[in-house]
Amino acid sequence: MTNPNDLKKLQDEIEKFVRERDWQPFHSPKNLAMALSVEVAELAEIFQWLTQDESRRPDSQKLLHIEEEIGDVMIYLTTLAMQLGLDPIQAAEKKMVKNRLKYPVPTQESSHCEDSTLS
Repeated sequence: MTNPNDLKKLQDEIEKFVRERDWQPFHSPKNLAMALSVEVAELAEIFQWLTQDESRRPDSQKLLHIEEEIGDVMIYLTTLAMQLGLDPIQAAEKKMVKNRLKYPVPTQESSHCEDSTLS
């Protein structure tokens, strides 16, 4: 598990990087959400034509590319959360509470689930 101080360290590093380049005027929540969606699309593109099995066993070059795109997604997500004064870890934890209520552990009577997507 990641150290709780790692998020603060990442936030500080992002803030410094953005400040040094004077990119703050471009980092509105709208622009950050749009950039985030582009990075998620780039991540999805890596998996686009792979089989389920291939997607579970990427070669080392593909895994490096996946890691880079996950990094981009994390940076934009963290920056968007900072702009709105939100803690992304806390947001995910709160959402998991809602997900547990919305998607309870199946019982024997309800062993098959029609929709298992998290939203």
